[in-house]
Amino acid sequence: MLRTASVLVLGLAIAACVGGKQQISAEDRDRLKGSILDAVPADAKKVDINFENKVHIVGYKVEPELAPPNTSVKVTYYWRCDDPVEEGWQLFTHVQHEGFDKPENLDSNGPLRELKGNHQVLGPDRWERGKIYADEQSFTMPGELRGPDTMVYVGIWKGDARLRIISGPNDGDNRAIVAKIKTGVAPKKEEGKRGATDIPTLFPVKLAKDEKIVIDGRPDDKAWGGAASTGPFVDVGSGRSAASYPVTGTAKVAWDDENMYVLIEVTDPDVVGYFTDKASQPKDWTATGQPMTWTKDTAEIMIDPDGDGDNKDYYEIQINPANKVFKSQFDGYNTPKTDPQGPFGHEDWDPKMKSAVFVRGTIDKPGDKDVGYVVEAAIPWAAFEKGAKTRPPKPGDTWRMNFYAMENNGGTAWSPILGQGNFHRASRFGKVTWSTKESIAAAAAAADGGAGDGGAAIGDAGAKEGGAPAATGKPDAAAPPAPKASAAP
Repeated sequence: MLRTASVLVLGLAIAACVGGKQQISAEDRDRLKGSILDAVPADAKKVDINFENKVHIVGYKVEPELAPPNTSVKVTYYWRCDDPVEEGWQLFTHVQHEGFDKPENLDSNGPLRELKGNHQVLGPDRWERGKIYADEQSFTMPGELRGPDTMVYVGIWKGDARLRIISGPNDGDNRAIVAKIKTGVAPKKEEGKRGATDIPTLFPVKLAKDEKIVIDGRPDDKAWGGAASTGPFVDVGSGRSAASYPVTGTAKVAWDDENMYVLIEVTDPDVVGYFTDKASQPKDWTATGQPMTWTKDTAEIMIDPDGDGDNKDYYEIQINPANKVFKSQFDGYNTPKTDPQGPFGHEDWDPKMKSAVFVRGTIDKPGDKDVGYVVEAAIPWAAFEKGAKTRPPKPGDTWRMNFYAMENNGGTAWSPILGQGNFHRASRFGKVTWSTKESIAAAAAAADGGAGDGGAAIGDAGAKEGGAPAATGKPDAAAPPAPKASAAP
């Protein structure tokens, strides 16, 4: 009798837990059977957003597609399970109404996402290979909408991680862009102020012959005091303020006949260097032996020299707190590229640059609180053999560039990507116009009929033009941690 009871208990345990994962109950499965499909409905809009080759969003519906204030909206996402995920992964949804500080969090909204304990009743860790899951959510548009678009972002999270989006529309933070809902509300913008979605501009002034920048990681050279500044970096997905984010930054740019000079000051309460030994960290180095710095802490510089933002012949440089460098040249958007260990682009590109880092705190010591780190680099014009029209550039030439402060494949940016791809989207890079005091003064005189020595004043205006737009806050604590960007090459 004892043996029979033991077998019965074992059988119940196996029925409740297959492969170490808690299974959906028979009652819940029967209740949700209409959400488990064999194919995407014919009237759904087709899409393919790939989460690590495990789960795909393969379709969606938005009803209605035009939703003025106080309108009830229903959104259905069709997920396909190709390879079951581990226990604990859950769905999240952020609905970002234009002009609002924080996204609306719909993580537990909808039949599949009903919470049983701390699990969604039919979340992704309950899905079966080959099935389609209709994930339906409903919400009401706010009564006071402030802009023409509401963005719907979804993803899969666990703890402080998100499943990485390999392909398909996404915001660069491993949030899939499923829908842009039109509100019918006209955009509001303060006169003369940069909007959150505008392409920022910068006017670096050429150094005088007696001005020098010493590459030591410290921002104390006199030349940096008056250099063109991006202002605070912003949320890479929305373009709004990232001032409350734990990791963010600012950048300054200057130049002379030999080099462009970049200074990036990163705020980071826990500075991580990490890349110490290839043998013990094999998954953290590329096939050619470069550190995959974007997976930890790093500052990133993207450069498209021809100025048209077409992603042809552009460059990537990453410098981490330990002055470990990843550098590469790309022929086209993210190409060539070999996942998962590269090469990413042409990693044999060598800019022969000088770089240095100053850490404001202690590197690789998680128990204390750091201030951040400063990256300083001199990058020779000779490095940009592909794409640059002239080297060095002529005053008035415009290049496309972007700067990022990174942590764990996420980050903040000078110019936001706005979900138009990952951090490589050159059409979203800022515009950097190489200037001299004379060219700025001439432009000022042409603009206002003669302003005398307007160089310094207009140089400051150029710096401010790349500053931060009006605020949005960090997503609330209940939301998956933000931002987790798809910044990898």
